[in-house]
Amino acid sequence: MTVYPLTGVIRPYAWGSHTAIADLQGRPSPTEAPEAELWLGAHPDDPSLVGGSAGDVSLDTLIAGSPKDQLGEQVTAEFGPRLPFLLKVLAAGAPLSLQAHPDRDYAREAFARQQADPALPKNYTDANHKPEMLVALTPFEALCGFRAPDAAADTLDSLAVPSLDPVIKSLRDGDLRSAVETLLTWPPDDREALTASVRDSGVSELAADLAGRYPGDPGVLVALLLNHVRLQPGEAIWMPAGNLHAYLKGLGVELMAASDNVLRGGLTPKRVDVDELLKVLRFEVLDDPILRSTEVAPGVQTWQVPIPDFVLYRVDLDGTRPPLEIPAGGPRIILATSGDLFAGESVDGTPIELSGGEAAFAPASAGKIKLAGTGQAFVAAVPA
Repeated sequence: MTVYPLTGVIRPYAWGSHTAIADLQGRPSPTEAPEAELWLGAHPDDPSLVGGSAGDVSLDTLIAGSPKDQLGEQVTAEFGPRLPFLLKVLAAGAPLSLQAHPDRDYAREAFARQQADPALPKNYTDANHKPEMLVALTPFEALCGFRAPDAAADTLDSLAVPSLDPVIKSLRDGDLRSAVETLLTWPPDDREALTASVRDSGVSELAADLAGRYPGDPGVLVALLLNHVRLQPGEAIWMPAGNLHAYLKGLGVELMAASDNVLRGGLTPKRVDVDELLKVLRFEVLDDPILRSTEVAPGVQTWQVPIPDFVLYRVDLDGTRPPLEIPAGGPRIILATSGDLFAGESVDGTPIELSGGEAAFAPASAGKIKLAGTGQAFVAAVPA
């Protein structure tokens, strides 16, 4: 049973925390640069490094050298010679952009068009979809999916801004598309006054904060159309393709299909393409964004998601249980979030010991994996 130590890549986006990932890994904090995401996977933009007797090699290189050994025949047949998921630790010290991700069919078509025509805007980095889930490690806030249009209309009405009357009418009529399109294409000369009215209204503390950070950005108004979710540690949210969302603050474990396709609609200094975003959005109400867990074995929780790309398990070891077998084969990434855990042996027989923020890669050829010790770990895998 060969398991590889795995070293992820930290991305220093401006919205990242200066303490959260460092504290998880037991490093000094605050850090000089913000640390937003710890990537654990084989995505070509930032593949993790696996350790071995011959030295470190990137995970995508390891998989390319022997895909059936690393991924297994079933995963290779379904997804090709690539790891179909990407695991992250996400540390939001400030709000992320309003964003959505394409479904698989649209991503393939749009990426192909982009590759064929160099003059098109570079909205897509790959041809894959990007549904995602996030499990909170600390109290976590997010905007997730559209709430009931009447409730959103009541909030906008309370701002007492006459120019918003057409948007409020669209919401009363249940026309989310028209409401969102009107806001995101608001006349540029009037945007500063619009967001200032939100900042000064006292209606929403969140919207006032967003308006202070992004004056003149109509995404501040769109945020009022979304569910404001507050997660406690262990609670999860699920964002299928096409759902508008923005993570606000907190630390969480995020699992997604292996893609970096993001369409932004505001609350960011990065490129915004409203026309393309409107093509991928699902204008439907998301009544309950919170994803409930299921216990599949003593000490092992999972969250059911309706896609074949990934499944996430949380394993809790309190020191009294015998080693727990992870209920998954194929390629697996193991991330410890607390304690001291044992996850098998490396190629040279060295025990794989994991503490907070450390990870390992278990290839399909490793067979069943057991976790021992005391602490908590998350395991990303492909559904059987």
